[in-house]
Amino acid sequence: MEPIRTAQVVGKMMNGGVESVVMNYYRHIDRSRIQFDIIADEDSTYIPYEEIESLGGRVYVVPPYQKLNKYIPALISLFKENNYKIVHSHINTLSVFPLYAAKRAGVPARIAHNHSTAAKGETKKNILKYTLRPFAKLYATNYAACSKYAGEWLFGKKSMERGEVTVFNNAIDLNKFRFNENIRNEVRRELGVEDKFVIGHVGRFCYQKNQDLLLDIFAEVCKRDIDAVLLLIGDGDDRKRIEEKAGKISSGKVLFLGNRNDVYRLYQAMDVFVMPSRYEGLGMVAVEAQMCGVKTVVSTAVPTEAEISENIKFVDLSDGIDAWISAILSGDSGNIVTESSYEVYDISVQAKKLTEYYVSLIKLSQ
Repeated sequence: MEPIRTAQVVGKMMNGGVESVVMNYYRHIDRSRIQFDIIADEDSTYIPYEEIESLGGRVYVVPPYQKLNKYIPALISLFKENNYKIVHSHINTLSVFPLYAAKRAGVPARIAHNHSTAAKGETKKNILKYTLRPFAKLYATNYAACSKYAGEWLFGKKSMERGEVTVFNNAIDLNKFRFNENIRNEVRRELGVEDKFVIGHVGRFCYQKNQDLLLDIFAEVCKRDIDAVLLLIGDGDDRKRIEEKAGKISSGKVLFLGNRNDVYRLYQAMDVFVMPSRYEGLGMVAVEAQMCGVKTVVSTAVPTEAEISENIKFVDLSDGIDAWISAILSGDSGNIVTESSYEVYDISVQAKKLTEYYVSLIKLSQ
């Protein structure tokens, strides 16, 4: 029996969080039953063609969604040509466009999946988000989200209460993220930070992730006579500006590691993970850090669903730098991760859930 081939609309692939989630599910799903075709915008900067093809998938590149007059016809043609029964769109409020194309192409199961929310400060983005939000359900037959908070934000509290939104956790391979003393020592040697107090951060360099505040916090840590270094893992439009700002703090104390495929190893080197985001759909990197046994300090903009241990502290962005310093430098709170928390974020468990979800949609469409 041929596997169910699904169209995964991911927008711009730039090795970001959403694409990582989709790829992680693809690696662990039963590919004899379910296959992914990745639909990416042509201005993507990081498309893992070889891995996708090795897993049995195909990559289709389409005009960017900003060019709707080309984007929508290209999708309609693609969806018809491959006769998809399921189109799963991961581009948040923008999903209205590919799902419109999917409806035009006669696709019976059309999933709108929200991975994000919004916050003050991104005026242009927020205008678009809030303009499109009322249309989130217009062409979708099914709703999904990375957290309850993200589901409520896009689809409404009543939809969540009625069970209309399926939450798929941004799950991980737990074996990779368990604390390992040998890996910790190895990575710290590689980075030359064996005797340092290591603060770490993973995220795109952008307004949402708030690396400006992180650098201000780190500068204050350095003033406290602490031999500290800051690891910044990721890339993005704001990287050059952040590099310039970091250079003014102290040469060599801020390490820019770029996009990495071994983030699970880098967590091990950290003494504390800091995430001062302005908004998040979930904040999966905070979950990963806790899984590695790393003390984790995040903003209150990170949903409480990211709290899987007693090793996490939430700080309000309005509380000022001293509150962050206190949370970062205070004694360890102990790392307790419950078995239920493990299962919630265990990719093998969640991938089975996604498989059955797709199979049920196919049955309903027949």
